[in-house]
Amino acid sequence: MTFNSSSKIFITGGTGSFGKAFIEKILKKYPDIARVVIYSRDELKQWELQERYPEHAFPQLRFFLGDIRDFDRLKLALEDIDTVIHAAALKQVPAAEYNPMEFIKTNIIGSENLINACLDSKVKKVIAISTDKASCPVNLYGASKLCSEKLFIAANNIKGKRDLNFSVVRYGNVMG
Repeated sequence: MTFNSSSKIFITGGTGSFGKAFIEKILKKYPDIARVVIYSRDELKQWELQERYPEHAFPQLRFFLGDIRDFDRLKLALEDIDTVIHAAALKQVPAAEYNPMEFIKTNIIGSENLINACLDSKVKKVIAISTDKASCPVNLYGASKLCSEKLFIAANNIKGKRDLNFSVVRYGNVMG
């Protein structure tokens, strides 16, 4: 994937491990990028990233506190964005088994919220980050990520004539 000085990227779960690594790579490879919006519900991790990337040195970074469960907040945050990287998810397998509805609300319903918010905006490309656990799910985490994948791929069927592409990339320990 390539970006340029006019690219405006939005990353859900931007304060997570994938998000932090992605932001670091983007800033190194495209230091003149127009905007990178870091969206997450973890205010402490956002503050820590703001300390690492101060506004005076990284004016292209925006920190947006929000949850993918909140459709209205997503719509507001997606204003004037062209590319979305969706990395927000609940991921701990034991926690999923003990709190199944929380995983469904975030990993499935939150994904649906993001899809609908993108359909209502001028976003051009959405890349959902999934997991190798979705390839043959044996637990709720993997099953919820598989459902999320299906939602993103099926969104291409309902986009109409919008110049918008939904895709999924699996990230993890996939062998072979």
